[in-house]
Amino acid sequence: MNAGARAVDAARGAIGARFRLHGRDPATGLDCVGLAALALNVEVPRGYALRCDNVAYVAGVIEAAGLVSVTDVRVGDLLLLRAGPGQLHFAIQTEDGMIHADAMLRRVVERRELGWPVIGRWRTGD
Repeated sequence: MNAGARAVDAARGAIGARFRLHGRDPATGLDCVGLAALALNVEVPRGYALRCDNVAYVAGVIEAAGLVSVTDVRVGDLLLLRAGPGQLHFAIQTEDGMIHADAMLRRVVERRELGWPVIGRWRTGD
């Protein structure tokens, strides 16, 4: 199984977990950063703000965690989405959609699309 398939399997394993800001454990709740960390098996910062629009800063943090910026689409990619003014969001690419921690639904879900623009895409280097 390749890294992308492992990422999707890990993210799918969290479907139904409740949403919790700064959450890192499916048993107690995940946010989009926690879901990304779980799916890609990387360490992420704690204590970040709910709102952030500094794409360059976020890209730097992602790349410091060992992910590589890419433009082609593959299953298991980490997607950076613009959820709204001043708000960025992460999701994991699936075969025909994405998995993300949905704050409105209060849980991790899989969807075909969110309608938010993808502004960045990364994957593990292996």
